[in-house]
Amino acid sequence: MNELSFQHYLLGLLAVANNIPAIPFFLELCQGRSSREEHKLALIATISSFITMITAMIAGMGVLEFFDISIHAFRIAGGLILLNTGLQMMNTTKQVIVQNGPSSFSQVISLAIIPVSIPLTTGAGTMSTIILFTNRIHHSDTLALKLLGAIICMTLIIYLSFRYSTDITRILGETGMDVLAKIFGLITLALGIQFMLSGLQGAFPKLV
Repeated sequence: MNELSFQHYLLGLLAVANNIPAIPFFLELCQGRSSREEHKLALIATISSFITMITAMIAGMGVLEFFDISIHAFRIAGGLILLNTGLQMMNTTKQVIVQNGPSSFSQVISLAIIPVSIPLTTGAGTMSTIILFTNRIHHSDTLALKLLGAIICMTLIIYLSFRYSTDITRILGETGMDVLAKIFGLITLALGIQFMLSGLQGAFPKLV
């Protein structure tokens, strides 16, 4: 099994953990809020995404072993999830999740966690990808540090995207955001197919 580079981990996470689909929802939450509250919402959504990714890295393989799920079966299942995620990103349409705005800031905070952080930013596809990356690490401290570094960099990217979501949307426009989502969706589709092929090859070496 080839050793993956830091760039490979980061690009993989960028494809599945990008928060482009979450930005319209995040902006909806920020309507009528102060700059300080917007910053707080960005931090909460980012920290939730970071915790999700770290949990998948630390506990993901343990969960598979506990339920006696082979890595090949999980690759196929993870690939299917990524296929679905990629198709959704490629056929994304603007939706609204907040009607007339919640009455209290605490309600907005809960929405920043679910669904903005989970699953729109770091959902099942992100967790599956990280678990499959973790499988390649085994007991290599070097690879573990590379994946951890990629998660930290991805967390920073997520934070900056939320923090400057208004500027990003204004610069790219609706068309630019749609194109970007479709590009990431295509990469996610390809990643899902690759995971499925690897799983099928491992489970049925004589057939594939």
